[in-house]
Amino acid sequence: MSALLELQGVCKSFPAPGGALTVLDGAELALGPGERVAVLGPSGSGKSTLLGLAAGLERADGGRVLFKGAEISSWDEDRLSRWRRVSVGFVFQSFRLVESLTALENAALPLDILGRPAEEARARAGELLRGLGLWERRDHFPSRLSGGEQQRVAVARAFAHGPELILADEPTGSLDRASGARALDALLAAAAERATALLVVTHDPAVAARMTRALALESGRLVPAPAGAGPPRGAGERGGGA
Repeated sequence: MSALLELQGVCKSFPAPGGALTVLDGAELALGPGERVAVLGPSGSGKSTLLGLAAGLERADGGRVLFKGAEISSWDEDRLSRWRRVSVGFVFQSFRLVESLTALENAALPLDILGRPAEEARARAGELLRGLGLWERRDHFPSRLSGGEQQRVAVARAFAHGPELILADEPTGSLDRASGARALDALLAAAAERATALLVVTHDPAVAARMTRALALESGRLVPAPAGAGPPRGAGERGGGA
């Protein structure tokens, strides 16, 4: 299976007192179409930096980042922005919903940005919210939604434009266990239904166990996650119900 997203020998350092702080040191990753991969690591281990490089939001000091064989790390900002709008969806720990927009309007936002007709965008957003159990909340603003509901709206927004890749940064990190589990169910169900590749960075082994593969960041490199952090035998294709 050809890789959808590849990181080849990626390195990244940041200025720090006493010298540069290296967070990625030759990181390697190949994510196939429709594959669901978790990257585990504690705060400060470089997980969010890895995701930023995968999205073209940060530039690597060395190595290459490729999408369907094209080296995105060589693209200019305009081309990267166009690629993200069409091919990538994002789910954040802090939801990042627009407070002045309803749940339906938030979910439709990627399609509005792409210039799709308003009726088409609202219909698509409504379909996703209905599938995520949020149809009755479609006209509510984020301030009237629980954290778990806001994250499910964020999941709908991430999938609205039909991206090939979803990048999720600690998607359950701001939620209690029950709300986090439901948000994760929604994310996995949507990815499975649409055969969308999913790269999730997390500190939670329970989240990693729901993926098809789990890796860990150690000394700036990606290695197989310790036993117990990945999916149990035979459970790799479980998607979870919304």
